[in-house]
Amino acid sequence: MKYVIGVDLGTSAVKLLLVNQKGEVTKEVSKKYDLIHEKTGYSEQNPEDWVDQTVAGLAELMKGFTGDAATVEGISFSGQMHGLILLNAQQQPLRNAILWNDTRTTSECEEIYETIGEERLLELTKNPALEGFTLPKILWVKKHEPELFAKASTFVLPKDYVRLKLTGQLHMDYSDAAGTLLLNVATKEWSTEMCDRFELAQDFCPPLVGSHEEVGTLLVDVAEKTGLTPDTRVFAGGADNACGAIGSGILEEGKTLASIGTSGVVLSYETYEDKDFKGTVHYFNHGVPDAFYTMGVTLSAGYSLSWFKEVFAKQEDFVSLLAEVAEVPVGANGLLFTPYLVGERTPHVDSTIRSSFIGIDSSHERKDFVRAVLEGITFSLNESVEIFRKHGKTIDTVISTGGGAKNEVWLQMQADIFNARIVKLQSEQGPGMGAAMLAAVGCGWFTSLNECADTFLKVDKEFLPQEHNVRLYKELFRLYKNVYSLTQDINQELVKFRK
Repeated sequence: MKYVIGVDLGTSAVKLLLVNQKGEVTKEVSKKYDLIHEKTGYSEQNPEDWVDQTVAGLAELMKGFTGDAATVEGISFSGQMHGLILLNAQQQPLRNAILWNDTRTTSECEEIYETIGEERLLELTKNPALEGFTLPKILWVKKHEPELFAKASTFVLPKDYVRLKLTGQLHMDYSDAAGTLLLNVATKEWSTEMCDRFELAQDFCPPLVGSHEEVGTLLVDVAEKTGLTPDTRVFAGGADNACGAIGSGILEEGKTLASIGTSGVVLSYETYEDKDFKGTVHYFNHGVPDAFYTMGVTLSAGYSLSWFKEVFAKQEDFVSLLAEVAEVPVGANGLLFTPYLVGERTPHVDSTIRSSFIGIDSSHERKDFVRAVLEGITFSLNESVEIFRKHGKTIDTVISTGGGAKNEVWLQMQADIFNARIVKLQSEQGPGMGAAMLAAVGCGWFTSLNECADTFLKVDKEFLPQEHNVRLYKELFRLYKNVYSLTQDINQELVKFRK
């Protein structure tokens, strides 16, 4: 039997999967590392922690492996997007990495619009200037740490730094580069215009490769530490959302992913680079060769449910909390919830908007509030689905992953609100499985990711929309969308009272 390894470099931990030719996860390892919050809004990590924990994870993955190490043929990566690691000429980090969830760069985003213009930025990069993206972070360091920035030779993103230290080879794949605001997404080239306008040398940007491409083999000392062979092939890998799409089978038109973690993502496959969503959703290069994906984000998806449990049912588990949801009718007995606990991303880029329960009366019980939270999260995700459909996309099949796939009432709710077939997979490994699939195809086990998916990914259950519920939810969704505009001014006024 042959094997590949999928490495998923997350924000709180690195997760490693040992996967055989049947797509079975034969061993799984997770290694945590710390976040650094020096000030409010700052979020950083030490890049060496990623490397150390990945190497330790690989060693643990191989510990007790009874086969020949040479049968582990390849490794590929998934990684948290947008994080900035500045490297000197010796390819050593000059400072801690500034992460995707760091919000210090509001003025730099304004600078980007003032310099290039919103319309031109969207033409070149397909995405708006948001604090999470990489270019604003580069400009922040350039402005606030000029002596340090003068020593910078190049930059990489998190998984690319780990891969550099495992192979000695420096690259960045298109799917991750798309989240920097420096890539021309359509042409798959670093934008000369963006680099010139922000006074960045062309060689400041690393060499570009496809997610499926082989970029080297393991360094000898890494092989010795991990128990792998120096001939282990290493493939570029992709951004976490791109790999999550691959690991969920979002590999052709008409397929969409709804992933509910702390945040929520609706991601849809795109064949062409010329669609214009006017910045209402993200538009990135896929890990699939010559493909793209659009993506809407709900900042407080699963977090809304976790918050409710922590505040109102701290001693209960989620199974107990959701046990009575099926008893509550569509519309939660006239109760609406908007999941804006930390602001919102799609379709409202608004850091001051906050959540609301609308329609509370004395007859409501806790189970009504729980159902309203689930419906509100799903309504928010449906705003992205609606944007896709308004731009001509067909969305008839949605793969549901994360917290939203762990409860059948919620799965049926998604089918009714999205008005689409909802699919739950047997094995839900998402980005890590996507990385493993890239390695499997790279090693020649399959001729394409689609062929690999036929072996690696199996359907567990399907949920079809119920016409009566679809009609009710369309009316409720209209009311839900009104809540944002009706509470926006109130929330802006309430900001001064927040501590």
